[in-house]
Amino acid sequence: MSIWRVILSIIFPPLAVLDKGCGSVVIVLILTLCGWIPGVIAALIIINNPK
Repeated sequence: MSIWRVILSIIFPPLAVLDKGCGSVVIVLILTLCGWIPGVIAALIIINNPK
């Protein structure tokens, strides 16, 4: 997990998870639209998963 990806997930969470697949982007986008903090948390969790 690079520092740039963490910064990007704080600024705009769906953009930070683009390489993790379409489903992840959609989930993070919906959570970001519901509230900024749930989107950031979901993006950080998805980024932190080693896959």
